Amino acid sequence: QEVTLAGWVNRRRDQGGLIFIDLRDRWGVTQITINAKTSPAAHAAANNDVRSEYVIQVTGRVHTRPEGTANPELDTGAIELEATAIKVLNTAKTTPFSINTDDKVDESLRLKYRYLDLRRTRMQHNILLRGRVIQFMRNYLYERAFTEIETPIMFKTTPEGAREYLVPSRTFPGKFYALTQSPQQFKQLLMVAGYEKYFQIARCFRDEDQRGDRQPEFTQLDLEMSFVEREDVLRLIEDLMIAVVEKLTDKKIMSKPFVRLTYQESMLRYGCDKPDV
Repeated sequence: QEVTLAGWVNRRRDQGGLIFIDLRDRWGVTQITINAKTSPAAHAAANNDVRSEYVIQVTGRVHTRPEGTANPELDTGAIELEATAIKVLNTAKTTPFSINTDDKVDESLRLKYRYLDLRRTRMQHNILLRGRVIQFMRNYLYERAFTEIETPIMFKTTPEGAREYLVPSRTFPGKFYALTQSPQQFKQLLMVAGYEKYFQIARCFRDEDQRGDRQPEFTQLDLEMSFVEREDVLRLIEDLMIAVVEKLTDKKIMSKPFVRLTYQESMLRYGCDKPDV
């Protein structure tokens, strides 16, 4: 049975009568083999029309790789697709930096060619991991009877700690909305209204100079609980963090449960109430 794959040419290796193409897509890399004897048209296309970062569509049959040629570093390393037809969907110029390696690239160049930077394996891993973390947090909180509620982003400016971005109103000349720093007032309103377990994946805005831990806009898990003690909140978040790390990454947590310091201990030992231990 023939299958069709589409993606970017990660690498191309020409061995005369046999051409190998590593085809990259959102799911990983698959090796394509094109044999001049069995598929002369596909081989001619791969030889003349296919280069790195071209977008191609390949039709062929999946086979187990010959003994001794499997690649254990790839999820698809045990198989290959023997191509019977190749169609070039889009060509590409030579890229300003390598897509298929994790070489260090100047950040300004990465941002200029952001669409290329986002193709790289490390960046795709980061973005896909972020999506899995958010999905995991949602499921975790749903299972514990939390309700997800979306609060407004544009609001009346309030005297909080950080500066707010202002958005001029078209319908009320001279008036402005503020972009909320966080859903704080809405959380309080929801608790008073009886929604005793609330959360949202909230966008927050800060009109401040950038620092190492602060940027103009960011996302945070925001939640509120009614009728609870301090231990309930600490345990919920600690269990969530442990579950995220252990289920979604290969990292190890050095201490479970987390070490706890009193405010006095933290100030005496580290001089601040949020030490990096």
